[in-house]
Amino acid sequence: MVDIKTWISDFASEIEKLFGNRVWFIGLQGSYGRGEATEKSDIDVVVILDELRADDLKAYRDMLGVMPNGELVCGFISGKNELLNWEASDLFQFYYDTTSIKGTLDCLLERINKQAVKRAIRIGACNIYHACAHNFVHEKDENVLRSLYKAATFVIQAVWFYETGKYLKSNTELQNAIFPPSAVLSTALELRNGADVQLDEMSTVLLNWASAVIEGYKE
Repeated sequence: MVDIKTWISDFASEIEKLFGNRVWFIGLQGSYGRGEATEKSDIDVVVILDELRADDLKAYRDMLGVMPNGELVCGFISGKNELLNWEASDLFQFYYDTTSIKGTLDCLLERINKQAVKRAIRIGACNIYHACAHNFVHEKDENVLRSLYKAATFVIQAVWFYETGKYLKSNTELQNAIFPPSAVLSTALELRNGADVQLDEMSTVLLNWASAVIEGYKE
């Protein structure tokens, strides 16, 4: 496990050395941001510059190449203007799943209205439905199904927020809050903890859930 508090501080220092006052925002997302990381977790970082050029990407890549645990880094790097004009339905999860290390994303809130959240729910469910059906018939890949259940947890977070106005970052918190319990969320947590994949059974549950969400949050 990475000591994320020390690591992210060192990361932010290196980013500021590299880009100076061009750095608009640095953040942490994903399992490390939620306090749910395992030994297999990536480090999901967010870096927003005043603008982003190809030579910035090269410099960033080279920095990660020599930084301890740089091979674990993934996440999001962008120019400020691109982020401010991003698809609003994507900004919901982006904003609420990001822990600020430097700067703030609060200016995004004016674009994250209830309609944007509903669109995030619908798009997420549609993508899961399509990928689940394709995997069921063609790929039959257990890792694909694991990733779809992980994606479903974000849709469930969005549904909870849409219905209650509350964002629960931790999946365990979300599981405890939902009643009756969500079979999809329970399965997602079991899979994260190493449970075996039952491809046909789990695909059926996920497909039916996605279908109900698509119908329930239609335009």
